[in-house]
Amino acid sequence: MKIDYLEFSSPDLPATKSFFANAFGWSFNDYGPEYQELADAGISGGIAAGPLAPPLVILKTDDLEGALTRVTGAGAEITKPIFAFPGGRRFQFREPGGTEMAVWSES
Repeated sequence: MKIDYLEFSSPDLPATKSFFANAFGWSFNDYGPEYQELADAGISGGIAAGPLAPPLVILKTDDLEGALTRVTGAGAEITKPIFAFPGGRRFQFREPGGTEMAVWSES
């Protein structure tokens, strides 16, 4: 699996969006008041409305259930079981050192 997406969180989505646009020249694809997808940022990513958290590194796979088996077998704690979202499905986990990550697939 490879890193595919980086997701930020923000308790003030309009302010974060404005900052990224003004400071870095990034543009956005608007998915409503809860989510903004990054454009022109050099990596795929987005900003989710919600409590402040460290950026979430998201890996992509063609076999979500297989990835779930591999990360749990390697000692990860599942923090969000597989769920659907527009465009695919994903789950989130905490690796043994404490970093929260996610894995997604298109199906």
